[in-house]
Amino acid sequence: MENSLAEKKDLTIVAVESSCDETACAVLRDGVILSSVISSQIEIHKAFGGVVPEIASRNHVVNIEGVVNAAIEKAGIRLSDADCFAVTYGAGLLGALLVGVSYVKGLAFALDKPLVKVNHIRGHLAANYLADPSLKPPYIGLIVSGGHTAVVRVRDYLSFEYLGGTMDDAVGEAFDKVARTLSLPYPGGPEIERAAKGGKPTVYIPEPKTKGEFDFSFSGIKTSVINFVHGARQRGEEIPVADVAYSFQTAVCSMLSRAAVKAAKRYGCSDVAVAGGVGANGCLRETLSDLCLKNGLKAHFPTKQTCTDNAAMIAMEAYLQIRYGDGSAFASDALDAKASLPLV
Repeated sequence: MENSLAEKKDLTIVAVESSCDETACAVLRDGVILSSVISSQIEIHKAFGGVVPEIASRNHVVNIEGVVNAAIEKAGIRLSDADCFAVTYGAGLLGALLVGVSYVKGLAFALDKPLVKVNHIRGHLAANYLADPSLKPPYIGLIVSGGHTAVVRVRDYLSFEYLGGTMDDAVGEAFDKVARTLSLPYPGGPEIERAAKGGKPTVYIPEPKTKGEFDFSFSGIKTSVINFVHGARQRGEEIPVADVAYSFQTAVCSMLSRAAVKAAKRYGCSDVAVAGGVGANGCLRETLSDLCLKNGLKAHFPTKQTCTDNAAMIAMEAYLQIRYGDGSAFASDALDAKASLPLV
């Protein structure tokens, strides 16, 4: 059954994503999204200043059936119309992943349909094909999320080469920690961007030294902000929140953009594609787009809605695995969730 799907016209995939605090389901037919439904827990976790894994898992249990039913209804199909099911099995919060994996395994077993396992980070890269179907490998991928920061060379639809990444904190984590230092609410990324709109580059943010030319370090940058803020408080000075946010955001976006463009020129790629939640940041989009334009390159971004966690990207990655893969992405009912997975 699995082999016959690779050539099937109007291939219909129902995908579920539950790796963190969004419960999501999407329906994709032959590479086109028919529906995408997301139930976010942001308001629940705001009270705790971040995602509480146990609370996230419990809410996935409560939400998942309604989300799947809503996506099916919106797509105008029945569950039995799906040619296969897909699910994020890693990386992410183990309890949250288990909810999605268990639910989708049950659907696939009950309806006797194939099951495709999807790497969450590969899903983020696949979101670019939804935004721009003309994008084709090879290109440079800039992965920027709460848990990952990396530069990869996308050789073909399923083959990546790791070029470099963070040596400590992921960029999304740095945004959240700086926001917390500035007493901004969770999630930190959008709050930093909002605060920075009224700021000026008055705070010095030292650029860290790294071992590799495509590596990053955000721990020192984060510490510089923390030290600046604590010092100002000890002196009884008012914290220039907008200036700190602007200076931090500008420094980080510049670092990320330079590394991606350098990689593109090094490996002869004409395109750079961004993946992950931080890809929704307006400063990063502007900085990378401008730098690519100056160097004769093209920058690609998912829509802001598909930068953050969603099932549409999971469906798209499953589609690529079926069309171009060797069948290894198909899973049995023994599939288990994985808190961590290799990026490539």
